[in-house]
Amino acid sequence: MIAMLIRRIIQAVIVMLVVAFISFSLFQFVGDPINNMVGQEASQQDRAELRERLGLNDPIPLQFVRFVGNAVQGEFGISYRMARPVSEVIMERLPATLELAFVSGVFALSLGIGLGVYTALNRNGWLSNFIMSSSLVGVSLPTFLIGILLIYVFAVELSWLPSFGRGDVVPIGDSWTTGFLTASGIQSLILPAITLGLFQLTLIMRLVRAEMLEVLRTDYIKFARARGLKQRSIHFHHALKNTMLPVITITGLQLGSIIAFAIITETVFQWPGVGLLFINAIRFVDIPFMSAYLLVIALIFVIINFIVDMLYFVVDPRLRATKRSAGR
Repeated sequence: MIAMLIRRIIQAVIVMLVVAFISFSLFQFVGDPINNMVGQEASQQDRAELRERLGLNDPIPLQFVRFVGNAVQGEFGISYRMARPVSEVIMERLPATLELAFVSGVFALSLGIGLGVYTALNRNGWLSNFIMSSSLVGVSLPTFLIGILLIYVFAVELSWLPSFGRGDVVPIGDSWTTGFLTASGIQSLILPAITLGLFQLTLIMRLVRAEMLEVLRTDYIKFARARGLKQRSIHFHHALKNTMLPVITITGLQLGSIIAFAIITETVFQWPGVGLLFINAIRFVDIPFMSAYLLVIALIFVIINFIVDMLYFVVDPRLRATKRSAGR
């Protein structure tokens, strides 16, 4: 267990260093940061002094080491577009993105596993066939089109839910805000959460159904039926438990994707999250924010994959048995 933890930590550090180098390369190959920070009226002397003060005349390896050291401390420089510390801007917008990703993940995971198990156990029923046919919508339609359709139906025609914004939020502490504690905040979450989680829901549902059907055909399930075990115990204790390993893998990746690719949903619903800021950063070539966004998203993926690896060890007893055998 400890050896596996050490290996995963080393791998995570290597991945973060590679992503940090890619982020650092943005400063070197995407325009001149001095031109983005000063106006055209600045003299060559002012530009040279600013370049020296920022350490841009130092060797590239030294600049990279400084960049990594600052990133570890949460310092990503000053945003070119907003003239504010990037870490401060991210902390203001990150609660909105994480809140949306959390609701979308719960929506996709709970309904995806539930519907997947139901359609597997009742694969010849009309309701199962209807669910599987309807799931093609979530797989086939692009996210932005689903969002526009939901806005048209529930915000424009029915006027049940708001079409944009986050609603009223309540501050928690110095740097965190939430919409879970207000009615308008919860209402504003519904449409973007469904839009963002619909693709993940259909993917998880189809995966659970396929794995469940495969497990139900195995010999030990037939043997459990022959022993006279209850169907509920066979389905949910034996079959579902052995279905969860590939589901954990896909779910972990999809939860990371929800956060990373919330950009489209935040743009459609004008959700005040980090993804919407990233779109604006690309438009204005705000390199400090772009590099910080890449690092934050990479860190989230690394943390999620680390948790998935730990869940493997908990869910699959074969891994624990292998570790004990190797130790002996």
